[in-house]
Amino acid sequence: MSNWRVRGVRGATTVEENTIAAVTQSVDELLNAIEHHNQLDAAEIVSVIFSATPDIDCSFPAQAARSRPHWQYVPLLDVQQMDVSSSLERCIRILLHVNTPLTQQQIHHVYLRRAQRLRPDLCLTNYKI
Repeated sequence: MSNWRVRGVRGATTVEENTIAAVTQSVDELLNAIEHHNQLDAAEIVSVIFSATPDIDCSFPAQAARSRPHWQYVPLLDVQQMDVSSSLERCIRILLHVNTPLTQQQIHHVYLRRAQRLRPDLCLTNYKI
């Protein structure tokens, strides 16, 4: 019997400016960190949901992910984050659904840049951006 399960991996980052280059850089940085810290194989990614705050409207975060090696068959979805007053600006959040042998406690959720304040309890303190 296999111990593989579908698990959720969360993460978030921010962009310095509302440009395609800034969104692409931040999404790549976040996905690289999530893949690295969870030993992910793109073939085991079930789906990915990206949300972006309303002040990011230059491109879709999923567009940056589609150009990654081996991601051409991963189902990706972009949604707009709720516009809550005093929420973090220029923020991209992510929820990956992955097939993995890791337990829920072994999953490393990744919060980078200003998004570290969203979940300081889950931040990887040894990860440099």
